[in-house]
Amino acid sequence: MCRPTQVNMNDSVIDPSAKIDPSVKIGPFCLIGPDVEIGANCILHSHVVIKGPTKISEGNIFYQFSTIGEDTPDKKYNGEATTLEIGKNNIFREGVTVHRGTVQDKSKTVIGNGNLFMAYSHIAHDCVVGNENVFANTAGLAGHVTVGNNVILGAVTLVHQFCSLGDYSFTGLNTLITMDVPAFVKVAANPARPIGLNTVGMQRNNFDNDSINLVKKAYRIIYRKGYSLEDAVKKLHILNQDNNPVLATFISSVETSKRGLLR
Repeated sequence: MCRPTQVNMNDSVIDPSAKIDPSVKIGPFCLIGPDVEIGANCILHSHVVIKGPTKISEGNIFYQFSTIGEDTPDKKYNGEATTLEIGKNNIFREGVTVHRGTVQDKSKTVIGNGNLFMAYSHIAHDCVVGNENVFANTAGLAGHVTVGNNVILGAVTLVHQFCSLGDYSFTGLNTLITMDVPAFVKVAANPARPIGLNTVGMQRNNFDNDSINLVKKAYRIIYRKGYSLEDAVKKLHILNQDNNPVLATFISSVETSKRGLLR
């Protein structure tokens, strides 16, 4: 890699050790620190801060005042060279903050591909965020949170540390999440409670009706029948004797819950 061709060097500060693809566009008053790698066709609008060790793949867009790869404020952090990894084609809107990991976990924060982080959303240390997720304005993750794929977090959603949000789950405005949310489930309120399935999201992503109806039956087993979680899981496996992959995703998100299922 070499220096980007579209940057005003008098306005932005770029550490000499940073590896930046020549196709990257850098606006005025940006700060790029040491141990930063930025892939092809990324765009940094004005006043973007990127610190390392951080590795960013191609096609990402960073809007003004976003701060990427900063030290975590976790009080256990003691200056270790933890990392941030960002995939392809993500959008980081105004004021988004993303922190690197801690040695108490896997020493890295990971963001996948195609995510939209709206203004002032926050990704804390050691989080793992999958692909094609939407974080509405001021949605925030505490440390060690896992977010699957195609998840939508409503504005002002806050997620407690170590929680997990399954694929295609959905949170309403101003939701406080303190336990794990299964795949396809909608939650809302403070504290969060389940309010149904994200059937609209499933339909928009071309899930077939048979799969949607199976997940509806699974939802009723978990949330409406009064079974213990152990008994409910047994009934879910009976329901999925034909190994439907969509229902299998729902079951897996229930079985792999570590913090405890939001019910």
